[in-house]
Amino acid sequence: MTKILGISGSLRRASSNTGMLRALQSMAPGHVSVEVATLHGIPLFNEDDEAATGKPEAVTVLSEKIRAADGVVIACPEYNFSFTGVLKNANDWLSRGGSPFRWKRVGIVGAGGGQFVGTARAQYHLRQNLQALQAITMPRPEVFVNHNEEKFDTEGNITDAETQRYLAKWFEAFLEWVEKRP
Repeated sequence: MTKILGISGSLRRASSNTGMLRALQSMAPGHVSVEVATLHGIPLFNEDDEAATGKPEAVTVLSEKIRAADGVVIACPEYNFSFTGVLKNANDWLSRGGSPFRWKRVGIVGAGGGQFVGTARAQYHLRQNLQALQAITMPRPEVFVNHNEEKFDTEGNITDAETQRYLAKWFEAFLEWVEKRP
């Protein structure tokens, strides 16, 4: 069984990025499990708090899930030309005491509003951050969904057939990349 962990960089209940991870769950072949994790419950990183009480349980649980996964998919929204503060905060916590991303195969997808770039700027910033965490990030293909307001319903589910097909093609390539690793 190939274990994939999906991490949403959004806290919104009806996030289109979380919806992309749910779509991956529904399209996973029988030998693949996809678990979706959120960043709820992770406090702001503070080195004083870490020294006083150690890693919060939510960080420890997420770290263990990353370590247990064969591959990780991060659904990356774009806020102000970069990835979200909650995702950066989680990565700051996860970097402490040995990154669970070390040598982990990671794919990035993202959906955002607007006409042109989807979440391209945010994904490139996230790639830089993941390099510091020693992740191995899949270079191609890439998924930048634009006009998410037209391609997802109010619950964050994909309604656009072309987006669904493209995400399925990306997922197939991601699984091949994860499963063929030496």
